[in-house]
Amino acid sequence: MLRPLIMRLLWVFCVCAGLQAGSAALAAELRTCFTPGEDCTSLIVQQINNAKSSVLVQAYSFTSEPIIKALSQAKQRGVDVRAILDKSNEQERYSAATFLTNHGIAVLIDDKPAIAHNKVMVLDGVDVITGSFNFTKAAQERNAENVLLIKQEPQLAKAYTDNWKRRAAASRPYDDFRDKRR
Repeated sequence: MLRPLIMRLLWVFCVCAGLQAGSAALAAELRTCFTPGEDCTSLIVQQINNAKSSVLVQAYSFTSEPIIKALSQAKQRGVDVRAILDKSNEQERYSAATFLTNHGIAVLIDDKPAIAHNKVMVLDGVDVITGSFNFTKAAQERNAENVLLIKQEPQLAKAYTDNWKRRAAASRPYDDFRDKRR
C-alpha cells in the first residue's frame, strides 16, 4: 500500500521537475519551505486562508497561534475544518484543542498509538501539506524543519484523506477535562 503511494509521489516529483512530459491536468505544483530561514508558518496560513471547502488536520504538537487562528477563520468562512490531534494536546491548561473546540471545530484525539506523530493538512481534497514541521512556534523559530506543499494532486490527497478517516475512526472526541474541575 505504501509502495504505490511512494512511487506516485516520485512520479509527481518527476512531472513537476520537468523530467517527464505531462498534460496540464497532471501538472501538480510542489513547494518547499525550510526553517530556519523561511517563513513556513505563513506558507501554511496562506494555504488555509485559500481553502474553499475543507481542511483536514493531523497534528502531533499544535501550538502555533497563527495556524490555529487561520483554521478558526476558515471555519467562520464556512470551510469544513476537522482535526485529529495526539493525546499530548489534552492538558490542564488552555490548549489548541480547547481553542478549536470553542470555535466549532471538531477535534478528535488519536490515543491508540504511542504517539500520533503526523503533521499533515489536506485542503479542498486536492492539496497536501506535510513534512517534519510541527504546527508550533518552536518549529518556526527554533528548529530545523521542512514543509512540503503539494498542490493539485487529488490522488495523493485522497490517500492522505483515507488515512485521516482511518485515524478518525480509531480516535475519540476531545474531552476538555478542565470543565470537570469546576
